[in-house]
Amino acid sequence: MTSSRPYLIRALYQWINDNGLTPYMLVNTGMEGVQVPRQHVQDGKIVLNIASRAVQELDMGNEEVIFSARFSGVSMIVRVPVLSVLSIYAMESGEGMVFSDPDDHDEPPPVGDSSDKSSKPRLHVIK
Repeated sequence: MTSSRPYLIRALYQWINDNGLTPYMLVNTGMEGVQVPRQHVQDGKIVLNIASRAVQELDMGNEEVIFSARFSGVSMIVRVPVLSVLSIYAMESGEGMVFSDPDDHDEPPPVGDSSDKSSKPRLHVIK
């Protein structure tokens, strides 16, 4: 089966927008293919405001999220592979979803895997 991550990202983006809130994305900038303004990266991560008023030409595909945005007055194309998205959440409430980091080598088995009943789920709701 294909990854559910891009579908969940799109669904949460729409849900956050439908509730009049501001969608933010936390991104692991150490992954291959990530193109973000490096001056805003902290500890290998960046938080991106992906509200429609903050970005142009937002394309949330199955492989990557692409958009144009201004950073310190300079326009740039941002590319974020969906596997580098660590979370998507509403800035105002913190509600959203956290995804497992593919760079984490101690990643638990998928939810529903009967091999280890004590394993943590891959997805967590942020409240």
